[in-house]
Amino acid sequence: MEKIKIENMISSNGNKVANQFTVTTPRGVYFQSYETLIAFKSSKGNAIYLDADCWDYSVTTGKYRNAFLGEAKKDTEKKIKNGVYVLTNLNEGGE
Repeated sequence: MEKIKIENMISSNGNKVANQFTVTTPRGVYFQSYETLIAFKSSKGNAIYLDADCWDYSVTTGKYRNAFLGEAKKDTEKKIKNGVYVLTNLNEGGE
């Protein structure tokens, strides 16, 4: 059985944020907003996948996606355009 660890994201003032999570598995770490997977960092290499439909869903999702990736939205957009990040379907068995 895979070991899975789910943790709330932490706000800039150190509080747990409701509905924003990191999900750590042997395959890598996911960023989940509410019930939707937004991003995935693979434990194999440096691959990062973003959900094609939901990676930029809302201001709040974007704020915590930026924290998860450690960068601003413009940097994420550039990496998508340059093929560094892969857009895929993370919410129906994709990635």
